[in-house]
Amino acid sequence: MTGRELAKLLEPTVEGLGYELADLEVRLGGKGGLVRVFIDKPEGVGLDDCEKVSLAISALLDVEDPVPGNYDLEVSSPGLDRKLTKPVHFQRFEGETVKVQTRLPIEGRRRFRGTLVSSDDENIVVEVDGESHSLPLKTIDTARLVPVVE
Repeated sequence: MTGRELAKLLEPTVEGLGYELADLEVRLGGKGGLVRVFIDKPEGVGLDDCEKVSLAISALLDVEDPVPGNYDLEVSSPGLDRKLTKPVHFQRFEGETVKVQTRLPIEGRRRFRGTLVSSDDENIVVEVDGESHSLPLKTIDTARLVPVVE
């Protein structure tokens, strides 16, 4: 089962509990694997939230058995340097500082660190040193928020 298929399986349970499935990381093989689920909600996520979702997901995974072999299940908040993986994430964090890496060079570069100016379902605009760069979402390899250090 691919990560995308696993996300589709888990999403209804996570959303039914009042959370967003923000991201999913799956590493299998070796002595044991890892399924790491990142959840979010507008007011933030605490330890009790992670425990509640972990119990529900664990039960679902036991019944459906979509992941082969042994693995550890972790449920966590996305953190301050959260990954941006969906159009809604980019829209929510417009005005924030982001770090973006593309699969292939755009305008001669693959790394962009600057202000997320705007976004829609297909593109984001990042301002770097006063210059705007339009980046198609389909070309983005990774995108993360840059935590504000005060």
